[in-house]
Amino acid sequence: MSSVRRAPTIDELLIADEPQRWRALGFAVADGCCQLGTVRVRLAGHEAGKGILGWSLREIASCELDGLATTRSAAALPAPAPEHPNGVNAIDHVVAMSPQLDRSVAALRAAGLPLRRIREEPTPAGAPRQAFFRLGTEILEVIQEPEDAVASAGGRDRAARLWGLALIASDLDRTVERLAPHASAPRDAVQPGRRIATLRRSAGLAVPLALMTRPPRAA
Repeated sequence: MSSVRRAPTIDELLIADEPQRWRALGFAVADGCCQLGTVRVRLAGHEAGKGILGWSLREIASCELDGLATTRSAAALPAPAPEHPNGVNAIDHVVAMSPQLDRSVAALRAAGLPLRRIREEPTPAGAPRQAFFRLGTEILEVIQEPEDAVASAGGRDRAARLWGLALIASDLDRTVERLAPHASAPRDAVQPGRRIATLRRSAGLAVPLALMTRPPRAA
């Protein structure tokens, strides 16, 4: 009898940030780890590198994800963590950048990540296309780099890379107020019915971080 593979989920993200920096922003951090929903964020410190260093996924067919540094995890899915003191309670989506979106999509699908859709419309920042993959309660958004960014960064043969996070706040206005002056004012998000704010560089994080209201179905 053939076994049915379960849907992939995120176990852990490894980020080159200092634990005390996240703690200062109102995240609960213990032993260098901050759990957002069911996802553990391991804070490895600035000396480990830059940005999101990699991640571990459950139930994947391959770790070859077009250059995204990936390991396979057999860890059980934990219970969701309590809401953090700053009002954040989960990850909405992980953002990856790709110089060749179609190549990345093919690799991710071959590894067993379920493609939700491809958006053939530019973002406000100028990214021409985006692909969305469902990973349990989180989404992986893979963004096609604009052509000028592709050229300036060394061409289309580069690997895809993990880039940023969007987190869910139960009360976005209150979270932004708590994080002042490090958070921008909330504005309408691309997704209808939602709002978004971003952390400024003054927050001192190694990874771009956005804060969002809950999806309309969960509000």
